[in-house]
Amino acid sequence: MATIREDPYGPFNFKVTITPDSGNEVLGSFSEVSGLSTEITYAEYRDGTDPTNRNRKVPLAYKGGDVTLKRGLIGSLDLWAWTDLVRQGDMSARATVVIELLSEDNSETVATWKLTNARPNKWTGPTLAAKDGSEVAMEELGLVCEDISFE
Repeated sequence: MATIREDPYGPFNFKVTITPDSGNEVLGSFSEVSGLSTEITYAEYRDGTDPTNRNRKVPLAYKGGDVTLKRGLIGSLDLWAWTDLVRQGDMSARATVVIELLSEDNSETVATWKLTNARPNKWTGPTLAAKDGSEVAMEELGLVCEDISFE
Protein backbone atom coordinates (compact mmCIF):
# COMPACT_ATOMS: atom_id res chain seq x y z
CA MET A 1 0.00 0.00 0.00
CA ALA A 2 1.39 3.41 -0.93
CA THR A 3 2.37 5.53 2.06
CA ILE A 4 1.05 9.09 1.77
CA ARG A 5 3.21 12.04 2.86
CA GLU A 6 3.84 15.62 1.72
CA ASP A 7 7.56 15.29 0.93
CA PRO A 8 8.39 13.18 -2.13
CA TYR A 9 10.46 10.05 -1.77
CA GLY A 10 13.87 9.76 -3.39
CA PRO A 11 14.16 7.23 -6.22
CA PHE A 12 17.31 5.55 -4.90
CA ASN A 13 15.99 2.95 -2.42
CA PHE A 14 14.19 0.18 -4.25
CA LYS A 15 14.07 -3.58 -4.53
CA VAL A 16 13.21 -5.70 -7.57
CA THR A 17 11.99 -9.27 -7.17
CA ILE A 18 11.59 -11.47 -10.27
CA THR A 19 9.68 -14.69 -9.70
CA PRO A 20 9.47 -16.73 -12.91
CA ASP A 21 6.65 -19.24 -13.27
CA SER A 22 9.38 -21.85 -13.78
CA GLY A 23 10.76 -21.20 -10.31
CA ASN A 24 14.29 -20.30 -11.47
CA GLU A 25 15.35 -17.40 -9.26
CA VAL A 26 16.85 -14.28 -10.84
CA LEU A 27 19.95 -13.14 -8.98
CA GLY A 28 21.56 -9.73 -8.58
CA SER A 29 20.51 -6.23 -7.74
CA PHE A 30 19.30 -3.66 -10.22
CA SER A 31 20.63 -0.12 -10.33
CA GLU A 32 17.84 1.37 -12.44
CA VAL A 33 14.18 0.76 -13.26
CA SER A 34 12.45 2.84 -15.92
CA GLY A 35 9.26 2.79 -17.97
CA LEU A 36 6.65 2.13 -15.29
CA SER A 37 3.55 3.38 -17.09
CA THR A 38 0.07 2.53 -18.24
CA GLU A 39 -1.80 3.79 -21.27
CA ILE A 40 -5.55 3.82 -21.88
CA THR A 41 -7.00 3.86 -25.38
CA TYR A 42 -10.24 5.70 -26.12
CA ALA A 43 -12.86 5.58 -28.85
CA GLU A 44 -14.69 8.67 -29.99
CA TYR A 45 -18.45 8.29 -30.01
CA ARG A 46 -21.34 10.62 -30.68
CA ASP A 47 -24.96 9.60 -30.47
CA GLY A 48 -27.06 11.06 -33.29
CA THR A 49 -29.47 12.60 -30.81
CA ASP A 50 -26.75 14.12 -28.60
CA PRO A 51 -27.52 17.84 -28.15
CA THR A 52 -23.82 18.79 -27.97
CA ASN A 53 -21.80 19.05 -31.15
CA ARG A 54 -18.82 17.05 -29.95
CA ASN A 55 -17.66 13.47 -29.54
CA ARG A 56 -17.52 11.72 -26.24
CA LYS A 57 -14.40 9.80 -25.23
CA VAL A 58 -15.21 6.22 -24.23
CA PRO A 59 -12.42 4.29 -22.44
CA LEU A 60 -11.49 0.98 -24.05
CA ALA A 61 -8.55 -1.27 -23.18
CA TYR A 62 -5.42 -0.32 -21.28
CA LYS A 63 -1.89 -1.63 -21.49
CA GLY A 64 1.24 -1.52 -19.42
CA GLY A 65 4.33 0.15 -20.81
CA ASP A 66 7.61 -1.64 -21.42
CA VAL A 67 9.82 -1.62 -18.32
CA THR A 68 13.61 -1.56 -18.44
CA LEU A 69 15.85 -3.00 -15.71
CA LYS A 70 19.58 -2.26 -15.56
CA ARG A 71 22.23 -3.94 -13.45
CA GLY A 72 25.95 -4.42 -13.33
CA LEU A 73 27.04 -7.53 -15.21
CA ILE A 74 27.58 -10.29 -12.65
CA GLY A 75 28.65 -13.91 -12.83
CA SER A 76 25.13 -15.13 -13.55
CA LEU A 77 23.40 -15.93 -16.83
CA ASP A 78 19.87 -15.87 -15.38
CA LEU A 79 18.60 -12.87 -17.38
CA TRP A 80 20.10 -14.23 -20.58
CA ALA A 81 18.67 -17.71 -19.91
CA TRP A 82 15.19 -16.24 -19.39
CA THR A 83 15.50 -14.19 -22.58
CA ASP A 84 16.69 -17.26 -24.46
CA LEU A 85 13.64 -19.27 -23.35
CA VAL A 86 11.42 -16.62 -24.93
CA ARG A 87 13.60 -16.57 -28.08
CA GLN A 88 13.04 -20.33 -28.39
CA GLY A 89 9.27 -19.82 -28.24
CA ASP A 90 8.61 -20.98 -24.68
CA MET A 91 5.21 -19.39 -23.97
CA SER A 92 5.44 -20.37 -20.31
CA ALA A 93 8.53 -18.21 -19.70
CA ARG A 94 6.54 -15.64 -17.74
CA ALA A 95 7.32 -14.03 -14.41
CA THR A 96 5.83 -11.81 -11.79
CA VAL A 97 8.03 -8.77 -11.20
CA VAL A 98 7.56 -6.75 -8.02
CA ILE A 99 9.25 -3.35 -7.68
CA GLU A 100 9.20 -1.88 -4.20
CA LEU A 101 10.12 1.71 -3.33
CA LEU A 102 11.58 1.78 0.17
CA SER A 103 11.72 4.53 2.77
CA GLU A 104 14.99 6.43 3.22
CA ASP A 105 16.08 4.15 6.06
CA ASN A 106 14.94 0.98 4.21
CA SER A 107 12.61 0.15 7.11
CA GLU A 108 9.37 0.00 5.12
CA THR A 109 7.95 -0.40 1.64
CA VAL A 110 6.20 2.84 0.69
CA ALA A 111 4.98 1.93 -2.82
CA THR A 112 4.78 -1.28 -4.86
CA TRP A 113 4.40 -1.91 -8.59
CA LYS A 114 3.56 -5.43 -9.76
CA LEU A 115 4.11 -6.56 -13.36
CA THR A 116 1.93 -9.54 -14.23
CA ASN A 117 2.99 -12.10 -16.85
CA ALA A 118 6.21 -10.25 -17.64
CA ARG A 119 8.49 -11.51 -20.41
CA PRO A 120 11.78 -10.23 -21.82
CA ASN A 121 11.54 -8.33 -25.09
CA LYS A 122 15.11 -7.04 -25.27
CA TRP A 123 18.44 -7.86 -23.67
CA THR A 124 21.37 -5.50 -24.13
CA GLY A 125 24.87 -6.41 -23.09
CA PRO A 126 27.54 -4.03 -21.80
CA THR A 127 29.35 -1.43 -23.85
CA LEU A 128 32.98 -2.49 -23.85
CA ALA A 129 35.63 0.21 -24.23
CA ALA A 130 39.35 0.20 -23.45
CA LYS A 131 39.62 3.58 -21.77
CA ASP A 132 40.01 4.66 -18.15
CA GLY A 133 38.31 1.57 -16.73
CA SER A 134 36.33 3.34 -14.01
CA GLU A 135 32.88 2.35 -15.28
CA VAL A 136 30.87 -0.77 -14.53
CA ALA A 137 29.86 -3.23 -17.28
CA MET A 138 26.05 -3.00 -17.38
CA GLU A 139 23.37 -5.26 -18.82
CA GLU A 140 19.86 -4.12 -19.60
CA LEU A 141 16.65 -6.13 -19.78
CA GLY A 142 13.48 -4.84 -21.42
CA LEU A 143 10.23 -6.37 -20.22
CA VAL A 144 6.72 -6.46 -21.58
CA CYS A 145 3.84 -7.33 -19.30
CA GLU A 146 0.12 -7.91 -19.46
CA ASP A 147 -0.70 -5.68 -16.51
CA ILE A 148 0.91 -3.19 -14.12
CA SER A 149 -0.68 -2.60 -10.75
CA PHE A 150 0.32 0.06 -8.20
CA GLU A 151 -0.21 -0.15 -4.46
